[in-house]
Amino acid sequence: MVAANLAVAQAKPRARDLGVPFDGTPGVYNAITDVKGVEVGHTTLISGSGKLKVGEGPVRTGVTAVLPRGKDSLDPVFGAWFTLNGNGEMTGTTWLEDSGFLEGPVMITNTHSVGVVRDAVIAWRIKKAPPDSEGYSWSLPVVAETADDDLNDMNGFHVKPEHAFHALDTAHGGPVEEGNVGGGTGMICNEFKGGIGTSSRVLPARLGGYTVGVLVQCNYGRRSQLRIAGVPVGQEITDHMVRDEDIGSIIIVIATDAPLLPTQLKRVARRAALGLGRDGSFSGDGSGDIFIAFSTANPGAADATGVRDLKMLPNQKINPIFLATVQATEEAVVNAMVAAETMTGINDYTVYALPHDRLREVLKKYNRLAK
Repeated sequence: MVAANLAVAQAKPRARDLGVPFDGTPGVYNAITDVKGVEVGHTTLISGSGKLKVGEGPVRTGVTAVLPRGKDSLDPVFGAWFTLNGNGEMTGTTWLEDSGFLEGPVMITNTHSVGVVRDAVIAWRIKKAPPDSEGYSWSLPVVAETADDDLNDMNGFHVKPEHAFHALDTAHGGPVEEGNVGGGTGMICNEFKGGIGTSSRVLPARLGGYTVGVLVQCNYGRRSQLRIAGVPVGQEITDHMVRDEDIGSIIIVIATDAPLLPTQLKRVARRAALGLGRDGSFSGDGSGDIFIAFSTANPGAADATGVRDLKMLPNQKINPIFLATVQATEEAVVNAMVAAETMTGINDYTVYALPHDRLREVLKKYNRLAK
């Protein structure tokens, strides 16, 4: 299954393939997995059609897992989070804020499946690391959401523990599947079909050679505000509009191998907002725009024995990381829309994909087509 998914990920055109120009240098996969050790897994649930019958479908949902050091590591990473607009949920952030450590994966699903995914992660982690000799074992998982109730029977609770387990157990490095997959299966972005998108940036050797990777689950935005590569695409492609307000959400996961401490990662997480701004977002009142950043540097920092020796990038050298975060966020959102495909869900409601040919026409009109 993983091999087949990788083939699909590699076969789909991405924004750069269509001639969308972006600043910065991406990594080998132009994905969050360009940060060494990071793995991503999905479970995609699609079944049924026609009229909504709560508990029966149609089903258009799933789960996405991001594992900072891969599924075989129990070593926490330094992390931080930021909420641009709080009409959404990300569990586990109180302890993340206080401790500065992200312990375990970042999971993303639909709004009403946060609880079952959270509980499943606890069970998965206990299986990976049973209680110690004193019976001590606990977990405060990070699980985030965006709402897919336009296309999915969200009140039917179709995401089960085994679906979270599958996303975790099949997580992998390399190319990342985008669009209508995992937690992004039933999502809408800028009134086009949305979903999962990813991108990365690699800094030049003179700036440390660090990598920044971003993964988004995008379900936000008004068509009229959409800009791609600075072009008002949303004002040029105005058919099949589906929303009157910005009532969606976006979850953004930022990974880097730069040696950053939690206070610095909080600053990095904030910069994702600027990437959204490049795509035209104004973070509406009904949107849950929640971001999390982590660093895979400083392995063993959470070890409870002795004094930890840490490395830290000076604040004066962090600007390239900020810029890379903005650039990768901007591109990840566009990649999500480019990869997504037209979907019909509950009550035969259809959300159309961003048309590739018309996007190229608009970019050409504004002299922004790269090829």
